[in-house]
Amino acid sequence: MLDIALIRENPEIVKKSMRDRQMSVENVDRLLELDKTRRELLGEAEALKAKRNSESKAIGKAKDPAERQERIAAMKVVSDRIAELDKQTKETEEELKNIISNIPNIPDEKVPYGVSDAENQVVKTFGTEMQHDFEDKPHWDLGTNLGIIDFDRGTKLSGTRFYVLNGQGAQLERALIAYMLDLHKKQGYKERYLPFMVKGDILYGAGQLPKFADNLYHDVEEDFWMVPTAEVPLTGLYMGEIIDEAQLPMRFTAYTPCFRREKMSAGRDVRGIKRGHQFDKVEMYCYSLPEKSEEEHERMLDAACETCKLLGLNYRIIAQCTGDLGFNARICYDVEVWAPGCKEWLEVSSVSNDWDFQARRAQIRYRDSESGKPRLVHTLNGSGLGLPRTLISVMETYQNPDGSITVPDVLRPWMGGIERIEKED
Repeated sequence: MLDIALIRENPEIVKKSMRDRQMSVENVDRLLELDKTRRELLGEAEALKAKRNSESKAIGKAKDPAERQERIAAMKVVSDRIAELDKQTKETEEELKNIISNIPNIPDEKVPYGVSDAENQVVKTFGTEMQHDFEDKPHWDLGTNLGIIDFDRGTKLSGTRFYVLNGQGAQLERALIAYMLDLHKKQGYKERYLPFMVKGDILYGAGQLPKFADNLYHDVEEDFWMVPTAEVPLTGLYMGEIIDEAQLPMRFTAYTPCFRREKMSAGRDVRGIKRGHQFDKVEMYCYSLPEKSEEEHERMLDAACETCKLLGLNYRIIAQCTGDLGFNARICYDVEVWAPGCKEWLEVSSVSNDWDFQARRAQIRYRDSESGKPRLVHTLNGSGLGLPRTLISVMETYQNPDGSITVPDVLRPWMGGIERIEKED
């Protein structure tokens, strides 16, 4: 959430930010009107409350019954006006909160301008768009032929965009999750096991509500929401708290299944297991001192890239443009891996620095050691990595001419020493 003072004092900066993001700026003008109205209402109410307090003392001292009744009647009018002002203030504040909750972060000056993800910029590529010296199969053929992906039973259980991983396919997914968690622990991130359902206020603090309500799964009888990413409960861990400055930076990693309503139409992008309503992801998260957050951003990006490198995957770093930048993010880099069967780059990580945007919303602060005053932390998040796209790249990169899949060396400790995935009898 942006600081209301920033919007009040620099509305054109906010409007430019929203135009760069390809958003309407009408809400900014409405917010400024509401902010002015709110301050006027509060000013009048405070003056009347001061008058009422002063007059109450005078009434208590009045000895003439007639004068006393006259003053009481006058104060009844004042009290009624105060009640009306309080009602108007509450309504104004609710509308103001709704609008400011839907205004995104201001992009960093380093973020390139662009209308859509088609204008994202390739920063650096590690490896090539490799193809094998035999006909590469996409994962949907590889997995079906080996019997490790079952689309029909996934649809039978839950409908389209669901699947079942069998045998060594399930084991490979689990191995990837364990490998990532253990690697991130070595990289300095402390592991957390989190609830897969959270309360609505936690989603609000993480910047998911109200903006993305239509993409989330909600228990209508109780205030439980299925997590769309571990970023949400990791943000909520310290929501409303003041952290000791000596504890910063605090770096965490966590695995969760993620649940999102994917708005999909038929076509290339939805073939196989690339997109679904449920998927696994390992997350990295950091609470940082403001002056250290750029350094932490580079650190987290390096950690995501190292995860790809050790898996032996070809990958590249993409700078998100303003038209593709996430709602919370001030700056974000995507990490994409090459899938030779699909013949495309697949995003497996988005590494974002949200500055104090998320922390203001969730009221996460630290106590400054010099001033003793609480200040907002900076928060950062990044996939480390997202599945199943990492699984896709591993399957397609390590496929063999006979349709088997070689298990990458770094995953074998979690595969019981299995070196090759072959069709089971």
